[in-house]
Amino acid sequence: MSPANPPAQGAVSGSSEPGFDARLARLEEIVGDLEGGELSLEGSLKLYREGVELLQRCRVDLQGYRKQVEELSAQAEAALQPYDGDPDVEAG
Repeated sequence: MSPANPPAQGAVSGSSEPGFDARLARLEEIVGDLEGGELSLEGSLKLYREGVELLQRCRVDLQGYRKQVEELSAQAEAALQPYDGDPDVEAG
């Protein structure tokens, strides 16, 4: 999976790797468990490490999504340019 083309949701097709939404849900679950304060120190460190890894992967995905949106916006903007002789464009 390249950062520029991350999966939209769920698992990556052909892979057991969770998608962005699943990773974000797991990250929220980890935060809740850590905030609960009922874990041992070792358990807390293990979950914290997992959370940091998930956060890094989510950030990479978000960067890819942002690039896709920017590219699509640029394409849409280019498509909206008036053509030569367009009667709807005011002469200026």
